[in-house]
Amino acid sequence: MKTAIVWFKTDLRLHDNETLIRAIENCEQIIPVYCFDEAHYKTTRFGFKKTGAIRTQFLLQSLKDLDENLRKIGSRLLLVKGNPAEELRKLVIEYKATKIYAKKEVAIEELTTQKEVEERVWPLNCSFEVFSTSTLYHAQNLPFSIKDIPDTFTNFRRKVEKESEIRNVFPTPKSIKSPAIKSLALPSLSELNLNDIKIDSRAACDFTGGESNAQKRLNYYFDESKLVSNYKETRNQLIGGDYSSKFSAWLALGCLSPRQIYHSLKLYEEKNGANDSTYWLVFELLWRDYFRFMMKKHKEKFFFKNGIKNNETKIVAHNQEVLVKWINGETGVDFVDANMKELKLTGFMSNRGRQNVASYLCNDLNLDWRYGAAYFEEQLIDYDVCSNWGNWAYIAGVGNDPRKDRYFNIEKQANQYDADKKYRLLWNT
Repeated sequence: MKTAIVWFKTDLRLHDNETLIRAIENCEQIIPVYCFDEAHYKTTRFGFKKTGAIRTQFLLQSLKDLDENLRKIGSRLLLVKGNPAEELRKLVIEYKATKIYAKKEVAIEELTTQKEVEERVWPLNCSFEVFSTSTLYHAQNLPFSIKDIPDTFTNFRRKVEKESEIRNVFPTPKSIKSPAIKSLALPSLSELNLNDIKIDSRAACDFTGGESNAQKRLNYYFDESKLVSNYKETRNQLIGGDYSSKFSAWLALGCLSPRQIYHSLKLYEEKNGANDSTYWLVFELLWRDYFRFMMKKHKEKFFFKNGIKNNETKIVAHNQEVLVKWINGETGVDFVDANMKELKLTGFMSNRGRQNVASYLCNDLNLDWRYGAAYFEEQLIDYDVCSNWGNWAYIAGVGNDPRKDRYFNIEKQANQYDADKKYRLLWNT
């Protein structure tokens, strides 16, 4: 019997999942697997946990939901913990698997892990195949090769919107044949060397992980509330769950497909009309694509101090005390402090807030921008390696920003977006 392993990573869904569909088409037995990579729970060279407690709690919820959805169609999720190359090698031997299907990676650490897995299972006559499941536009449908993608977003966007098409979604499988898989036993936060957490009651949104909750949010934002029709006007607000889509957390773990968002939006526009706001949601998804393609193009350069442009920065000698005050919201700049407290206590911050606190760290404190990116990596519930490091490099002036110095006047920004100080009072009291 031809048996395949489907290695779930940041594609924790059944809908629009080509990896899963191809495995079902070509194999008689499927073993869905998730590996708690031990490297994801270590401390980085910048002094932060690679994956913090808030991110991990959302992940655990998403895995529980994935297992429940797999059980409905005849399977289960098999959990392992350790080095993915070693753990998957063991499973190939145990189940006599002849192929591993997985999501395609573009960032350097993830690519290294992918290569290690492939090298470990190849001598066992087990092949390895990857599929692109993360983007709105498929790389094969772009009007240029990856190496020729413009380093300016506007040039990229105009050509892609004019010359490329967005593919249809893959159907959700109705059944999967799997061997007996033991019941799901999720690790606790303490077993992953993390402290238990409780999300602050002031949190902007109830972020609960999983494909099922992603679908609920999609239905709420489009059909129940029709908030998407005002997205462009409200997206720079700071308080509550309705000013933006809040899809990012589910997108980050692949609980929600960007293509499903797009095609659901097209149906919404047919019924309710299209406007600048509905377009702007696609515009933001295209930014997400862009950073992923840029990561594929420039690879490890996005993690260098001088970035993809090799630009000199204003970085001064590292000052841990100043960094800690920034993290804890103790800088004395009330708008920065409010945003940093929200991040620390909830794992989330508005897009407007992220730009301001990042600019403050880079341009006012003159600290190494990579410390900020690494802290966001630990803390953000919607952390995505490409968007996070791409956006930080952009703000630091070493990424894709065509302007040399993008400086945010924090006081002006606060007066514009929090004129009544409601947001600052919410988090600074």
